[in-house]
Amino acid sequence: MRDPARVSLVIPALNEESSLPLVLDALPRPLIHEIIVVDNGSTDRTGDVARERGARVLREDRRGYGSACLTGIASVDDPDVVAFVDADFSDDPSELPLLLAPILEDRADLVIGSRMIGPREPGALLPQALFGNWLATRLIRWFWGVRFTDLGPFRAIRADRLRDLAMADRDFGWTVEMQVKAAQRGLRCAEVPVSYRRRVGKSKITGTISGTLRASHKILGTIFRAAASRTSR
Repeated sequence: MRDPARVSLVIPALNEESSLPLVLDALPRPLIHEIIVVDNGSTDRTGDVARERGARVLREDRRGYGSACLTGIASVDDPDVVAFVDADFSDDPSELPLLLAPILEDRADLVIGSRMIGPREPGALLPQALFGNWLATRLIRWFWGVRFTDLGPFRAIRADRLRDLAMADRDFGWTVEMQVKAAQRGLRCAEVPVSYRRRVGKSKITGTISGTLRASHKILGTIFRAAASRTSR
């Protein structure tokens, strides 16, 4: 890995013109080689506010969290590390160095920013999200022996390892797909505590019953399909 390492940051965004400037202004810019905001079909000024703050903006009109992340990954500029953070300002972007440190010190290949072990604003994670994280991470530990506490979107991974994972999920299963594949392939996985607060605006997933049900179905389905594939070999 080069010194200093090249870090590409991917920010999927859908109608986040109010929160995205807060995210971009809080980033530790000297550590980041490039900031890629993937506008996932916004109808507000999300793309404009990103450009005004120096981010490279890509448009991905195929809706889905995974679709936005995959579009960002496809356009990165020869990084050593790829990091991800949401555009809703629920995670604290200034904590990015916490996620990068284990990778830059060659102690981990994938680092998850865990909201479960970090300081969390009351009500920032709804009960259904807390339970879903608990269940999914317990299943990963049960099937593959890798201990996680969270499926949080604030994460960083070595670029070469990310390519090896061949990520494919285009919606709610994207984060768990990465962790399951990392566990299957024996990547060095780590977690660091990160701060978490109430997001700006309403959640597009856990803020609705339909979104919660669809996300839960996809996350659990991803885990059980991977486990079934393992046992059928």
